[in-house]
Formats: sequence, C-alpha cells, structure tokens
Amino acid sequence: MSKKVKLFPNTVAGVIKGLQLIFFEDVYADKAVEQIIQENEKWGKRDRNFVADSIYTLVRYWRFYWDLFDQEPQDDTKLLYDFFGVFWRFNGNDLPDWNVFKDAISFDLKSAENGLSRELKIQESYPDWLNDVANEELADQWPAIAKELNKPAFVSLRVNKLKSSVYNVESTLKKNNIQVYETEVEHDAIVLESRPNLKGLQAYKNGLFEIQDLGSQRIGAFTQVKKGNYVIDACSGAGGKALQMASMMNNIGKIISLDIFPRKLKEQQFRAKRNGVKIIKTELVSDDTPSKYQEKADVLLLDVPCSGTGVIKREPDTKWKLTPEKLDEVIRLQKELLADYIEMLRPGGKLIYATCSILKSENENQIEWFLNNHSNFELEAEEKLNPSKFNDGFYMARLIKKKK
Repeated sequence: MSKKVKLFPNTVAGVIKGLQLIFFEDVYADKAVEQIIQENEKWGKRDRNFVADSIYTLVRYWRFYWDLFDQEPQDDTKLLYDFFGVFWRFNGNDLPDWNVFKDAISFDLKSAENGLSRELKIQESYPDWLNDVANEELADQWPAIAKELNKPAFVSLRVNKLKSSVYNVESTLKKNNIQVYETEVEHDAIVLESRPNLKGLQAYKNGLFEIQDLGSQRIGAFTQVKKGNYVIDACSGAGGKALQMASMMNNIGKIISLDIFPRKLKEQQFRAKRNGVKIIKTELVSDDTPSKYQEKADVLLLDVPCSGTGVIKREPDTKWKLTPEKLDEVIRLQKELLADYIEMLRPGGKLIYATCSILKSENENQIEWFLNNHSNFELEAEEKLNPSKFNDGFYMARLIKKKK
C-alpha cells in the first residue's frame, strides 16, 4: 500500500466493524465483507476494494499485528482502531491526525519490529495448536505451506463442455475486458488475473462456465467417471463436482447427489438447470440411504467434511475458527462416513475419498485406517496437492472394491 493512500472515516469504520464481526461475533469473513459492502451502497469500487483487502490482510496476519502492537486481541473499538493504525504504519503509510489513532501514532514501531519474535507461528500468524499439529504432520513441508496459505487465491473457472469450449469462454471474457492468466492448468480450467463480477455476465447466466477452484476440478477429473456410469456423490453440497462429472459423462448416465442440507441441494438443482445437466438427481440423506442404494454405484465420491486447512487462501479465518475439538470431530465423522457409505458401491466399483485439508490425520492416515479395516478394498492411486500459486491444498485417493 502506498503512502499516498488517503484514509476515510467511513471505510476505516467498515474495516473495524468487519474485524468485530469475524473475531467477536463468529461471522465468516466473506459474509462479513459482503454485509459491510451491502450496508454501504454508495461506496465506489476503490472503497470496496480497500475495505475487503484490509480486512482479509488483517485476518491473515491477525496474530502478527497484535504481537507487533504488544496487545491481546479485544472487542474494544478504540483498541481496534489503534491496531489498524499500527498495521497501516507498518506497511509504510502515514496516519491522519485522528483522535482514534492517538496511541498508534505515538507507538514506537521501530522498537516493536526489532523485538518481534521471528518464529513461523508469529511471522505467518497461526495459533499455537495448529502450528504444532502442522509441524508434526507435515514436518519440513510446513514452513513453505504456511507462507503459501497466506497468499490470496486466484479466481478460476471450469468451462462447461456441454455448452461451450475454453476458446469461446476465453474470447467472451476478453470481450468483457476480463484478462485471462496464461498458464498450464486443468484441461477445462481458466484462471483470471483479477476478481471481476462474473455472475453478471450473460455467459455465466447461460451456464457456459462455473466458478470452481482448480483443486476441486482436479478431484472431479480424478474420479475418472465415464459415459453411462452410475455415480453417487455422497457429500455433494451445491454440486460443483457433480456438475463437472456430468460434463465428463456427456450427460449420459446417472448421478445421485446426496447431502444433509436442503438449501445446498436446491442450489445444485438451479445450477444443473443453468448448465443443461439432465442426469443429476438430488436427495436428502436419511438413515436408510446407504441400504437404499446398496451396491448401485460404479463410482462413489466421498468429498468429506474436513478442517478446510487446504483452502485458507480463500477462507483465512479458518485458522482462527478451527479448534482441536473441531478437528477431532471431523476426523471422527470422516471415519463414520467411510464405514457407513461404502455399501452403496458395487463390487469392482471405485471409491474416491477427498478432502480440502493439508493434514495427514484427515488424508493418508484415514486411508491407512480404512484399508486396515476393509480388506475387500485396495488403493489404486492417491494424490496430494500442496497449496501453490494457482492451487489450494487437496488430497484424493481412489480405491477399488474387490469383486466377490
């Protein structure tokens, strides 16, 4: 940020309110930013970007800036203003002579910088417990991953091959002054250089593309579904991977999309209609769902609930909202889903287990546990994507159910 950037009371107030919503009212960061922008309709693009960028930067480096300020986080408006002021000064900017910045202006920033710990958990801002778990499970990979997770994510699209092509979608985007990042990525993917409002484009409304992370697209490709397959997407949510698989299957076959949230399945139905997908049937999970679909699936996708540690680039407040107890709970749930849902897979069929986690306890360790307890399965392939310039962190394993 440049020293020429001028602060305005209303936009700084928006940043402070965003931090209060995220850290003291347990609102997710994207929802908090959305709420604040909606409440300030007169803001221009520059104001909106300032508020969103400032909030996300402070969420990413929440611990670093509090340690620099030598204060404990508190739901105190005056303290939060000074916290923002220290952040602003640290990044080479001048503070206006506002009363709310009085302590930040007088704060000895140079001495604070000299005395700040160089530990990774401070410099890259992670809670002690998560830093310890990642150090134990990822060893020498953790420092690089920790840094990468603090970099903002790129926007990526998946071209809907049922309706269009990469060339046509790229041409449409360029006609709308949306620049495409020239890079080798997933086969049907496009990465953007900016963060435009895509949902206002007619091409999006017509279902020519979906907004989908590259790692998520990689999981869809990893399923290796084919025309005519009977597929069960057992934790389908809003259906990003189900739509991708339908495209891979050329709209021939059957996909059963299961979830416990009606609103997500309703959204999937809307998206399927927009995409021209006709082979998806959505259904709420019930106690008898596994037995209802016993040995029906050629492919069973278990994109299980997880810690979300692989997508901290996109959801930086995850590292502050996740707790050891929540991690233990999702690990327990993953085992439960693996054990309960495999009866839906026919002999010779393939189970795809996937997470958006970087942790071995949710990934390799779960597959090891599963194979030790289910001798009628064998591992065909597994793949781990560490967070990188264009990717989030994902894990996927493909297992074959042996024929009787």
